[in-house]
Amino acid sequence: MTPLRVAGIGLGDLGRTELHVLAGLRDVEIVAGADVSEQAREQFAQDFDAPTYTDYEELLDTEDVDLVNVVTPHTLHYEQARAALDRGVHVHLEKPMVTEIEHAEDLIARADRANLVLAVGYQRHFDDRFREIRRLLDAGRIGTPHMATCHLEQIWIEWAVRQWRGKPDLSGGGQLYDSGSHLLDALLWTTRADPESVAASIDYRGEAVDVNSALAITLDRDGDRITGTVGVTGAGQSTPAPGERLDVWGTEGHLSFDGDEITITEAGTTYRATPHEPDFETLTRRKLGNVVDAIRDGADLQIPAEDALRVTALTEAAYRADETGERVAVSDLLSDGFGE
Repeated sequence: MTPLRVAGIGLGDLGRTELHVLAGLRDVEIVAGADVSEQAREQFAQDFDAPTYTDYEELLDTEDVDLVNVVTPHTLHYEQARAALDRGVHVHLEKPMVTEIEHAEDLIARADRANLVLAVGYQRHFDDRFREIRRLLDAGRIGTPHMATCHLEQIWIEWAVRQWRGKPDLSGGGQLYDSGSHLLDALLWTTRADPESVAASIDYRGEAVDVNSALAITLDRDGDRITGTVGVTGAGQSTPAPGERLDVWGTEGHLSFDGDEITITEAGTTYRATPHEPDFETLTRRKLGNVVDAIRDGADLQIPAEDALRVTALTEAAYRADETGERVAVSDLLSDGFGE
């Protein structure tokens, strides 16, 4: 079989880690990498013995590439992904997809027109714990979901704001677009819901980007409304490790996830499940393996850009709601719907 030729755009620690995982997949070859950092380029060349570029467009114009793996600051994603798609190259973007709704819609349209795979790396779609939550909700174990709440706590402010994540021109936002993006994706993906509206209160804690966010949201799940709340804090945490929780109430029961254990209460009886938590390398291998299979064999893509559009739309609507002090209808920010 002809190897799938992969190039990396963004060769930092995570970018190289993902390229190593890709290189370990069947019939995948790492052919080039691009980064503005000389140190990152040198490390990539040492790891993969492949040419490097400072300019990703020069790479795309010079090398024969089937797939690019983009791991760069958030606001750079759109231009880099667009350049690849316009040259007929499949794209895997690290989350968040982009930081403007119209950019997300444009990339989806370009990929659709060219029949290219456009994937966004929300790895929780491959996490057995979140898959089980989705399966239980799909099976109707708590009836029709009507309310949900979730929160995430991290000491994000101690490290992230001193890096590019603390610079709005590169990050596009703070904690809500960083780890908070995974939380929003988990909520929307497990409930199979579209964001409908949001009110928000956001605290920057004296920084240039948001640190704490409190959202009051409404979601649409096949015509049924879910009322919900989201809390994201990057100013500190109550436990030694980052804390996370998701609760969903249905017409016939309640589901909760505390980061380790799933608890379901139905008909007065409580059940508990503890799906195995995959390590990061396993999740990354599952994620990137799915992207490769979607390109090579037409497999169902588990991390489609349409899911990422939902997250970007809700995030941007939350920022606007905080700025205006008014509830924002997400549909008002979209030029079309969310697609499939």
